[in-house]
Amino acid sequence: MAVLSIVEIPDPRLRLVSTPVEAVNDETRTLVTDMIETMYAASGIGLAAIQVGVDKRVLVIDLQEGEDEEGKPIRNPKAYINPEVLSESEELSVYNEGCLSIPEQYAEVKRPATCRVRWLDETGASHEKELSGLLSTCMQHEIDHLNGVLFIDHVSKLKRDMLLKKLAKQRRIG
Repeated sequence: MAVLSIVEIPDPRLRLVSTPVEAVNDETRTLVTDMIETMYAASGIGLAAIQVGVDKRVLVIDLQEGEDEEGKPIRNPKAYINPEVLSESEELSVYNEGCLSIPEQYAEVKRPATCRVRWLDETGASHEKELSGLLSTCMQHEIDHLNGVLFIDHVSKLKRDMLLKKLAKQRRIG
């Protein structure tokens, strides 16, 4: 297991459309394991492969809902290989989104409230499920990454410019 470096804006790789995984194999499973470790190390709830510089349609999510008896988040990571949105609701929901590739910047983003998604897991088994709530939002956010889209692309130009200026200032100070 390895913690990988997270690619940050304005790296052009974040704008690539990721390529499908041809076969779910040990290399894919190692990538998934490393991505999960990286996501936890960065205190994230989702991570797309392109965010660690790998041009493959792989993402991991763990909403870490609930706590164990010691007060630590209950971890339940899931891998989604070649995920695709099959349908989306007309109803929208708003969530204050952030991104490990745009550190410490947040904005309210409107997305479909629910979506039906198909994907492969680490064994290569196919799944299809209707997602709602935070999982739906997170899935759409991460699939956007696989398509070269960032959450800031869903906000006004004014808000996007403001976020990018704040990030630049943070980098100069930090």
